[in-house]
Amino acid sequence: MKRNLLFIMTDHQRADSIGMVQCGREVTPNLNRLAAGSLRFTRAYNTCPLCVPARTALATGRYPTENGVTWNDWRGHTAGHFPTIHTVLRDAGYRVAQVGVNHVSVQPMPREQGLDFFYDQQDYDDMLTEQGISPKRRPQDADGVTELLNGEYVERHYSNANTSVFEHPSELFKDAVFTEKALSFLDKLEEGGEERPFALFLYLWAPHPPLIVPPEYASLYDPQQLVLPENVGVPALGESPARRRGVPAQLAGERDEAEWRRIWAAHLGLVSYADHLLGKAIDRVRQISPEAAILFTVDHGEALGQQKLYQKMEMYEPSVRIPLLLNLPGEEGKELSAPVSHLDVLPTLCDLLELPLPDGVEGLSLLGEIPAEREVFSQYSGNPGPGAIRRMIVGPRYKYVWDEERCRELYDLEADPLETRNIAGENEALCQELHERCRAYHLAHGDNPANW
Repeated sequence: MKRNLLFIMTDHQRADSIGMVQCGREVTPNLNRLAAGSLRFTRAYNTCPLCVPARTALATGRYPTENGVTWNDWRGHTAGHFPTIHTVLRDAGYRVAQVGVNHVSVQPMPREQGLDFFYDQQDYDDMLTEQGISPKRRPQDADGVTELLNGEYVERHYSNANTSVFEHPSELFKDAVFTEKALSFLDKLEEGGEERPFALFLYLWAPHPPLIVPPEYASLYDPQQLVLPENVGVPALGESPARRRGVPAQLAGERDEAEWRRIWAAHLGLVSYADHLLGKAIDRVRQISPEAAILFTVDHGEALGQQKLYQKMEMYEPSVRIPLLLNLPGEEGKELSAPVSHLDVLPTLCDLLELPLPDGVEGLSLLGEIPAEREVFSQYSGNPGPGAIRRMIVGPRYKYVWDEERCRELYDLEADPLETRNIAGENEALCQELHERCRAYHLAHGDNPANW
């Protein structure tokens, strides 16, 4: 009998939330419990600090510039015909359910891939509409910005840092509905005595902005008692000029510490709420399948004011470093600090579940030895379409970033983990060496931004 799989994700959750204690309470008690017996990858990175490219690269095992999805292409205009972990499992005889945020862009689109159960944002919005509730984002929850798009700066609107309390019954909260649908899938499997293995993908929305928090979690954290990173509201010394023109800097604005504390309190409330729901899914899977593998990760993190930025879309650690846990019952928990990538998830699961590895997948199985000096890569190419350019290479100690202004940033993550000072000007030889490796990797993956 093949091993069952629970694959769980949240959206905008920071890597440092796992194990975090604020106001005398664990922020993620259920994930902490899972982590204690898991392979814990403390230096895991996404391939793009943006939803659709990050999730598509993870699902296909192909870098964004290689699979074609480099921006938030919701409708799949740039999507290619690539197998995903979902279709690999389906073809291997698994009953596959995908519930929640649907940000994987391949052809055919996930809804049309013949999975055993599928429920996403579209279904949730239809349910709200039937109940007379508008699913649209409220005007007060968005800010206008100017964003580089196709070579010109245009006006766009993004979810802001507004905080509020969910005004409808808690059972109608998006993630509560997603979790209920996932548990219903598991209940039906047990009731039907299904002998085929199952794979449940549960993708929660929280703590994605706007920060609308269920009432019971809205006051969980006292803003005045929170311990924040020292560089909240403080740009990195020597940062590229492109940072201040970017969307995250505009969304951050000129907030004072009190405002950032309020934002952190709401964000952490949503993280704890997501953890509560994930705990339900984990416990239910363990009841019906004690030997199931459980993987937890996130598409990207959240700046929350560090470097005076809000949301994602930049290459600093709060946005590109993500939590990654793999829990295998019967195996000892272990912490691994070598750099790893979302591209490693598909090879790891194929190795674990004895599935055929699709052609063209470049990551490595994290069940084997991980080179300590490994380097991984990330890219950003704009949000609603081709726009700002960021290219990153990160190894055990140093991170190098190049942008559309041809500016170079270098951070010593060992000496300066908060990335408070760009040391590129002091390390020209190292900068050039990392630039050439970053350039070579991206050229080999179908990428050639101007002025390399």
